Amino acid sequence: MKLTPHFSLEELTVSETAARKGLDNYPKPDIITELTKLALFLEDVRTLLGQAIQINSGYRSPEVNTSVGGSKTSQHCKGQAADIRVKDVSPDKVMQALIKSDLQFDQLIREYDSWTHISIADKPRRQALIIDKSGTRPYTIKA
Repeated sequence: MKLTPHFSLEELTVSETAARKGLDNYPKPDIITELTKLALFLEDVRTLLGQAIQINSGYRSPEVNTSVGGSKTSQHCKGQAADIRVKDVSPDKVMQALIKSDLQFDQLIREYDSWTHISIADKPRRQALIIDKSGTRPYTIKA
């Protein structure tokens, strides 16, 4: 089911963990509404970056979220977050482009310098963080 021209419900709900463990990861209608908002936002991100986006993780049912060790308050469970990669673009470049843009994200997190977590919310905080082996800290753009 296409949510937007470039993003489908299937790619925003696929989970290797769910498949491997036999967990249901199909969202309820209210979550599909949030995933549609997220897909629309990701269209804006795609336009900003000028490239296709690979979704590593989108919606996670509470059971899938627990299985992957996700936060109990994860926006993935609300259909409001995706972990992405962009071919030939580093997570730092993704972070910098989004921070410098007017796009209203809730959180951007450069995770382990491997992918970028992007979330949306009704009242976006535009919070930028780094999570790696050293812990969690604010993300700052170096001058």
